[in-house]
Amino acid sequence: MKITVVGAGAVGASCAEYIAIKNFASEVVLLDIKEGFAEGKAMDLMQTASLNGFDTKITGITNDYSVTAKSDVCVITSGIPRKPGMTREELIGINAGIVKEVSSSLIKHSPDTIIIVVSNPMDTMTYLVHKSTDLPKHRIIGMGGALDSARFKYRLAEALEAPISDVDGMVIGGHSDTGMVPLTRLATRNSVPVTEFLSEDRLSQVLEDTKVGGATLTKLLGTSAWYAPGAAVSGLVQAIACDQKKMFPCSVLLEGEYGLYDICIGAPVILGRNGIEKIVEIELNDAEKAHMQKSAEGVRKTNDLL
Repeated sequence: MKITVVGAGAVGASCAEYIAIKNFASEVVLLDIKEGFAEGKAMDLMQTASLNGFDTKITGITNDYSVTAKSDVCVITSGIPRKPGMTREELIGINAGIVKEVSSSLIKHSPDTIIIVVSNPMDTMTYLVHKSTDLPKHRIIGMGGALDSARFKYRLAEALEAPISDVDGMVIGGHSDTGMVPLTRLATRNSVPVTEFLSEDRLSQVLEDTKVGGATLTKLLGTSAWYAPGAAVSGLVQAIACDQKKMFPCSVLLEGEYGLYDICIGAPVILGRNGIEKIVEIELNDAEKAHMQKSAEGVRKTNDLL
């Protein structure tokens, strides 16, 4: 199994690291446009192999897509990171051109690949890959929901004062501060609804903290986060590579599901060797449906800029 990660910055390098440590891939190619940058990151990571006990080969390369040939999965992290005070939507002017060029170059050398989009604004960049390539819809995946759900579970565990392994929850909708739809109604602690443990006010605070999870980290760090995004990507890649049939919320092209058409937005999917094997439709209540529709309106406004 060969995996390519485009963009050797903090997010891309974290993707490569977590994929390698899980030891399910034979090779990870790390590509960047900056001369020697990916090579240096790859060398540094390979020098951890004996310490971390993995045999995955990590190869760094400067802007030579021929080295990525026959990749089973390609991850696009390229683009400028979000700065403090900058919305994901403000990134679109620069990142759209980058993502379009990168996806085209990857498909040229790996026509049967599955593409995972990380670049922001993520839902719109995923939509752009659909519109600018001939890949079938089940082979184009936006990462956002997996990350948002991990942040949701972190906030739930914090509120519950519980180990995070006790907690399960999901975020659907757009990958933006106003677009996320954390499904607090369906969140559980060891199969018991969290509403049994938390007040409505505390759950509302969890919801709000989740929605601004990325912005909070950007303010603290001065740039976008990288550990959790890298871990989220590695989870998606492993589910595909190992044909795990795992359910993750991801940005996917909807064609009637949840009453939405011609839009990429977060929804639960089953991931396996063929990429998206099924879109799972959850029965939403009226408030959740309204929130999902409002989220879709926000994503469409950003898509219109394309």
